Amino acid sequence: MVLKPFEVTGTLGKFDVKARLNGGGITGQMEAMRLGIARALLGVDEDFRKPLKGQGLLTRDSRMVERKKYGRHKARRSEQYSKR
Repeated sequence: MVLKPFEVTGTLGKFDVKARLNGGGITGQMEAMRLGIARALLGVDEDFRKPLKGQGLLTRDSRMVERKKYGRHKARRSEQYSKR
């Protein structure tokens, strides 16, 4: 899945990639690397924009962890109700 930008642009095997990733999980790091490769390919040739954008490779996943709120255990989990 990381090599998808190369497959879409027809540049598979023409570039070497060296990346340093930290934080998140395996899937998040994989998608971050895929986005970085796609953006780097745009720096090489601007004509790659249409095929990359058509495959959705230039879109960042905007989902983030919701912050913890005051008086709650987590972001939405409230205290346990006690009847007595």
